[in-house]
Amino acid sequence: MRIRQTLTFTLLLFVVLSLPGAQEARAWGQTGHRVVGYIAQSFLNKKAKKRLQKLLKTEDLALCSTWMDEIRSDERYDHTHDWHWVTIPDGMRYEDAEKNPNGDVIERIEFIVSALKSDTLSQDQEVEYLKMLVHLVGDLHQPLHVGTGKDRGGNDVKVKWMWRSSNLHRVWDSEMIDDKQLSYTELAHALLLQVNKTQVESWLQGDVRSWAMECVALRPQVYDTGDTEKMGYLYLYRNWPTVELQLLKAGIRLAYLLNEIYG
Repeated sequence: MRIRQTLTFTLLLFVVLSLPGAQEARAWGQTGHRVVGYIAQSFLNKKAKKRLQKLLKTEDLALCSTWMDEIRSDERYDHTHDWHWVTIPDGMRYEDAEKNPNGDVIERIEFIVSALKSDTLSQDQEVEYLKMLVHLVGDLHQPLHVGTGKDRGGNDVKVKWMWRSSNLHRVWDSEMIDDKQLSYTELAHALLLQVNKTQVESWLQGDVRSWAMECVALRPQVYDTGDTEKMGYLYLYRNWPTVELQLLKAGIRLAYLLNEIYG
């Protein structure tokens, strides 16, 4: 069954990349999350797209991708604050790490996917879970949302970014992306030019837990900051390809999960 789904998704990839204009085309801040949603929207199959249009009405995956950050100020959602991240110490796997009793990004994605597949939710609950899934898959691919447990996902690593006071987490969330001065559609179109079928097939291997371990593997690169008082163009040059790769992976994997749920 999984092989057939992967083949179907690969065929969909070929169709999307053949469409006119397709190749012209807060983990992450608003721009990053919308890029993930936009890319995912591009790879939905017809059945999933129809169901999502019915649920989201005037929104699409890009527009709803920031909802889970927007509700942080609503005390009714205080219980969701810890769902944006996960702690996996160096040298450990998720299965071996101490779990947050309030939940984490891996546990929530797995729960939400299962709940959406069950087809037992009210429409309001389904819409909320869908918006959460869009956001959390994005969060999972921001390397510092898979933290070591030592520095609050890089928030405690104070830096000067382009001569501005910041921290390492914020650099990855938004500042590298924002300094490119691209809209989310411009950035998404540029990233879509890089997609090929062979890459996609490899990105769809594994599961949510193995995707998180990819972020663990990126830690040496992420924390190789050099002089934290002078971070900027050199760090951006070295890490921008990884930002692009993680955004692409997140969007395509999100589409794959949604096609699996609704397709």
